[in-house]
Amino acid sequence: MDHSLDADRAKAVEDLLSVTREHSGVTVMFHTAVAERLGLGASETKTLDLLERFGPLTAKELSQHTGLAPASVTGLVDRLEAKGFVRRAKHPTDKRRVLIEIRWENIDGLKRFFVDWSHQVAEFCEEFTTEELGTVVRFLAGNSTLQREAAARLGP
Repeated sequence: MDHSLDADRAKAVEDLLSVTREHSGVTVMFHTAVAERLGLGASETKTLDLLERFGPLTAKELSQHTGLAPASVTGLVDRLEAKGFVRRAKHPTDKRRVLIEIRWENIDGLKRFFVDWSHQVAEFCEEFTTEELGTVVRFLAGNSTLQREAAARLGP
């Protein structure tokens, strides 16, 4: 067995963990800066992101996606509603349930912060082959699953 390969792999994993940690930090700081510019908290902007990606959700579904306790989600939705970013709407098939939906007419201010960044990322992707991008996607998706599971273990 070639021990230099083991050392190379260990170093590669160490480097990957280091870069992942740095990436996590700069991501949090970017989203915090965006949130502050709009008078929002980081959890509020991420909740808006969830609603944009998945469409209207119930408070229970938001709790499941965020890992926040139901009471925390209620307060979060109250704040977003007071700031004009979401509204509560009747569920179309179950009148006992309420959906939280984005007020699209008020969301453009948030989107403008991501336009330049998304263009830069698209340009950066040109440096990678399609196969390499597939590997990055697989890694990030798996890492997201692991982080979601770790967060759930910390939850209520």
